[in-house]
Amino acid sequence: MNTLRTRRVRTERLTQQITDLRDEGEAVVFVHGNVSSSVFWHTTLPTLPAAYRPLAVDLRGFGGTDPLPVDATRGLRDYADDLAALLDALGIERAHLVGWSMGGGVVMQYLRDHPAAVRSLTLVSPVSPYGFGGTHGADGTLNSPDGAGSGGGTANPDFVRLLAEGDRGEDTPVSPRSVLAGCYVKPPLRPEHEDAYVEAMLSTRTGDAHYPGDSTPCEAWPGFAPGGRGVLNCLAPTHFRVDDLHLVDPKPPVLWIRGEDDVIVSDTSLFDLAHLGAIGAVPGWPGTPAQPMLAQTRHVLDRYAAAGGTVREVAVADAGHAVHIERPEEFGKALIEVLSA
Repeated sequence: MNTLRTRRVRTERLTQQITDLRDEGEAVVFVHGNVSSSVFWHTTLPTLPAAYRPLAVDLRGFGGTDPLPVDATRGLRDYADDLAALLDALGIERAHLVGWSMGGGVVMQYLRDHPAAVRSLTLVSPVSPYGFGGTHGADGTLNSPDGAGSGGGTANPDFVRLLAEGDRGEDTPVSPRSVLAGCYVKPPLRPEHEDAYVEAMLSTRTGDAHYPGDSTPCEAWPGFAPGGRGVLNCLAPTHFRVDDLHLVDPKPPVLWIRGEDDVIVSDTSLFDLAHLGAIGAVPGWPGTPAQPMLAQTRHVLDRYAAAGGTVREVAVADAGHAVHIERPEEFGKALIEVLSA
């Protein structure tokens, strides 16, 4: 049976909404990215063979899960701890984890905290292990001790406003639909289920405790540093850093799959203020290098492999940030290989 079912599961931390297919098989847990929900995995779930139990979760503040505030000072641990509570409530002791974008950071944090509970780890266009923004170099060196240039202040205020207003049009390049079409996937592709994806984006709770979060004024360019609440702050390099994955034991196999034309997670990201400054889109740029997001992920995974782990990197040509939606056959083939490793 390949009929999707959506339900809410009460856990010791919060009530979380999940979408799944069946109760039997090896659990494969899909974790979505920022400004989205489990809906972005709905076309993937039915493609898994009957030996697997696929399920996708809405993170707190997205989709149908309780909108508890996000304590960004814990990095992505609010989300990772929620995931642990969900798996405990479902009676799942070990699972394959698949994380897209910010969800990639969530599953990396989960692996760091619960290595014996992870059968395999699949990172789909993941956030860097050194967070998003505010660093340079493959080793994630901070541009400023306070993380200037990262966190809640990096969000486009018009995009946040249109999210909060439930805008479904594309009259402006910063509307949710325009961002989906121009950044989540590589143009000119328009996803088959575009309307559903826009609704998923609009499920994002906004505000200082959610998306994008608060910010702190600072003297370093561009004039703000991360705050302590909300989604973008939990991705700030002062709060989130999982560069020690090589220390976990045991070491499950890792798949890193990404689109070659991703403009969100990239060494020249259109969402990184340092890169935007370099191309003249943000004034006052002092020469701060762009964050080499791919090089940073590769640096951490190379150390993981050198310490005895198995890592496979798959770069899909002519695909953007949502490679699982854009190129489902290639994504599915790589996923099944790591699930069966």
